[in-house]
Amino acid sequence: MVVTIEKSEAKIIKKMNERIIKNFLDIIILSELRNGTFSGYDIISYIHNKFQLLVSSGTIYSLLYSLERNGLIEGVWDERKRTYQLTKKGTHTINTILNVNQDIKTFVSNFLKIQ
Repeated sequence: MVVTIEKSEAKIIKKMNERIIKNFLDIIILSELRNGTFSGYDIISYIHNKFQLLVSSGTIYSLLYSLERNGLIEGVWDERKRTYQLTKKGTHTINTILNVNQDIKTFVSNFLKIQ
């Protein structure tokens, strides 16, 4: 019975991690773009390698286009592929988000407290 509970808990945790990653993909992408330019394929590979989560190309490219429309990133054609880099607005946005990291952790912790 203990093994079943552990598998069940692992499944719940995996699903929760997937939800969190998918909901924060924009922040993950902006944060990774601080390290240089990346193509959509590079971002898909990064997410798969770091989080063991395979995200569809449609999801990533849709999000990249949205970030670009909002002026947070800029796409540039490099031979046969399009690479993305942060704009000044994108750099300011991700730095602001990362600077309030502890506030976010406190909020989530307080939100999830069981009373």
